[in-house]
Amino acid sequence: MSAEYCGRRIFLASLAAGASSLIAQQAAPYIPKQSDRPEAIEGDESGFVDMFDGKTLDGWEGDPKYWRAADGIMTGEITPETIIRSNTFIIWRGGSPEDFELKVDYRISAGGNSGINYRSRVVEDKVTPSNRFAMRGYQFDIDGRNQYTGNNYEEKGRLFLAERGEMTHVTGTRKPVVLSRLGDNQELLRFIHSDGWNSIHLIARGNTLIHCLNGQAMSITLDDDPARERKGLIGVQVHVGPPMKIEYRNWRIRA
Repeated sequence: MSAEYCGRRIFLASLAAGASSLIAQQAAPYIPKQSDRPEAIEGDESGFVDMFDGKTLDGWEGDPKYWRAADGIMTGEITPETIIRSNTFIIWRGGSPEDFELKVDYRISAGGNSGINYRSRVVEDKVTPSNRFAMRGYQFDIDGRNQYTGNNYEEKGRLFLAERGEMTHVTGTRKPVVLSRLGDNQELLRFIHSDGWNSIHLIARGNTLIHCLNGQAMSITLDDDPARERKGLIGVQVHVGPPMKIEYRNWRIRA
């Protein structure tokens, strides 16, 4: 038996042992007590992995005219010299997840408009044919005036699926209907930091899409449309309109 073969066997055995240990830890059941209640958690739960190295756009694909990275921040910016006629995205090339959780912080200029697309695909841009980064799909909407922030908006698709403060049901045979209220649309503005960083927690599980911001649920969409997208790309938008800047940091995902 060669030393190389022996080493490979030891390595594989160690991986198997580690996996068995992890499975055993995960399989340990939680035994509730009558006095137990749900509790807040500090930081992230286990299993989240970084999506952005903080220094480069490695693993992402977009037009460098609008996107850059430095000092832990991903920046999308439209200047007077680079005004666009179509929305364009930078796309994460680390996978096309179906069920996942995503966390990221953002900061946006007062007149800015952006959003995080997910379960999305690249589509042809008929207004700007040279734009290789147009997307269609669900979007965690973000804007500097906070008119739309927290909404579930399907870019180039079914449009408004849920507004801030709503839990909706989508069937594909009628307008989305409101099942319940998470809060008043305008009152929920108090959870949004207009001049600083905000923390997004996006959860996609089957037909359930949850948009949380700074610890507050902003919208929940139950999508039972047979034509809905089950999986797809994640991307970040710079929007048509006046000059703007959007900044993101601390990208992480758990599938």
